Amino acid sequence: MTLRNLDTLKSLDSRSSVLLGNDQVDELKGKFLKSDINGNGYIELGELREALKTVGIDIPGYQARTIEDEFKKNDKSQDGKLSLDEFEKLYSRLKSEKEERTFKTRVKPISGTTEIRNKENDSIVHTVRHSEQLAFSKWINQNLALDSDLNLSQNPIDPETKDLYTRCNDGIVLCKLINFSVPKTIDERTINRGKNITIYQKLENLELALRSAEAIGCHVINIRPNDIRDEKEHLILGLLWQIIQIGLFSEINLTHHPGLVMLLKDGESKEDLLKLTKEELLLRWFNYHLARSAYSGREVKNFGNDIKDSVAYSHLLKQICPSNHRPMVTLAPLNENDLNRRAEAMLTEAEKLKARDFVTANDVVSGNQKLNMAFVANLFNTYPALDVPEDVTIQDEDIIEETREEKTYRNWMNSMGVNPYVNYLYTDLQDCLVIFQLYDMIKPGSVDWNRVVKKFVPIKIKFQKLDNCNYAVDIGKKVMNFKLVGIQGSNLLDGDKTFTLALVWQLMRAYTLAMLDKIAGQGHPIVENGIIEWTNNKLKSADKKTFINNFQDPVISDSRVICDLIDAIKPGSVQYDLLKTENTNEAKMENARYAVSIARKIGARVFALPEDIVEVKQKLVMTIFATLMIQDYQPPQVSLEQ
Repeated sequence: MTLRNLDTLKSLDSRSSVLLGNDQVDELKGKFLKSDINGNGYIELGELREALKTVGIDIPGYQARTIEDEFKKNDKSQDGKLSLDEFEKLYSRLKSEKEERTFKTRVKPISGTTEIRNKENDSIVHTVRHSEQLAFSKWINQNLALDSDLNLSQNPIDPETKDLYTRCNDGIVLCKLINFSVPKTIDERTINRGKNITIYQKLENLELALRSAEAIGCHVINIRPNDIRDEKEHLILGLLWQIIQIGLFSEINLTHHPGLVMLLKDGESKEDLLKLTKEELLLRWFNYHLARSAYSGREVKNFGNDIKDSVAYSHLLKQICPSNHRPMVTLAPLNENDLNRRAEAMLTEAEKLKARDFVTANDVVSGNQKLNMAFVANLFNTYPALDVPEDVTIQDEDIIEETREEKTYRNWMNSMGVNPYVNYLYTDLQDCLVIFQLYDMIKPGSVDWNRVVKKFVPIKIKFQKLDNCNYAVDIGKKVMNFKLVGIQGSNLLDGDKTFTLALVWQLMRAYTLAMLDKIAGQGHPIVENGIIEWTNNKLKSADKKTFINNFQDPVISDSRVICDLIDAIKPGSVQYDLLKTENTNEAKMENARYAVSIARKIGARVFALPEDIVEVKQKLVMTIFATLMIQDYQPPQVSLEQ
């Protein structure tokens, strides 16, 4: 072994490993040499994942990237290569971890769950919670009961069986649920309906559902229409939770509930409320009411252990119950000593408020964080009880409403799977951690993560965040070639709206064009003029009469040119008899909703809103045409019928 490898191996081999016999070493050496394409005795880091596959270690892409980053960090020569010794050590460690995981998966599954083994990689096990299946089935049955296409009032989803996954496999339930959570997201004229729709039409519905879910902020990168058609339970439950959660929290804000200012602590401003995650905001609301009740217990800090005994819940329910409500909510559950019986009695009280959704007594006692948070969010939406006292005046400027542009950018970021989740642009980007993640997605390797402060020290937090902001601006100017004239790190740290939006728009534009460059493979960057040229050529090749001069062209406002372009990409996908011809704002909005949904139905990742088309918002209109161009360059798909 060479000296340069010692430090690297200390890191790579810091965990337990298995000992390899001579025969195993010889076999490993043979496969290593086959992977060493140029015969120089090393494997390039970029070839590591494929090399590991040849020796039976199939790791996901993110783990391969983590190993590569770990190696680069400790490799003094910085040549990005692994020797046979290094490869052997790494193989030994990964094999040990795989065997340990296999042993663990043989242990009896957690009560109330089902374990599903991945078909491609049997070391990956997914857990499905029966409680979530039960909760989501009931929520859908209750809230979509009157939908004539679903007929759930006569034929509800059976929450005790796999019926939920079967009902989701044609995409109709998902589309309807998305519209329940965020009304008018999907133009229902674009949904394929009926008892005899084909498998291909079902896949179209699923594509529409996934792209629309993405547009409202769901992270669906690893979910494909076939996954839902094949009824992959863990993926369906994960998607349902994201959609339901977005709906539950959509109106928990100052716009819909100005009384939230009552939750402010001494010295706080309304901006401080915006910095809170949805969970933190709900917990503050919970404790606000507990402080005004007869409750004498500790502060509730989570939706797990702190609510298991149902004491805090019982006091919350009684506190938010209107004084004239009949039947009145009582504290009778506290007379029960058994926690399960007490939880059931508490839920009986919640039923009086028509707010028993999401949890069973067992979910409360076991401290199911996800479902208990949903239960409390539903309580808030049912009886927020945040009446503003007469001596408190709320000014219009106290109510902060998210603009369409801000919402579009935020949903795009969250759909990319950034961590933490972005609730409000100007507060959640102040440390630039989300911005760095987006840089790295757009241009891998653009961020030196050793320069980024990820965990902040309270006494240094402002300076550490400023360092991050300065570095983010530096990358934008020097690496991404963004136009950031006059923008400094302090502007991002202060949450300056103009400067933050300027950077975020260029991030979204860069991501869209990077995807276009990657799939078009033309060997040179594609920019706005290239998209316009492609648009007009595509329209002309399909004998369409429409065309555009630029992304501010008034002709775009009625959406006909967008529909023509979609029909040119996928002939027969547009029902022209549904398009309105009147030159009114109402007619244009109907056309725009239809165009956006049809674009998503053919697979385009459209984040712009119908209003952006009608008002011809240049920036977001450009992204629509760009995503359609990306879709056109996708390899043609053969339908299952063919």
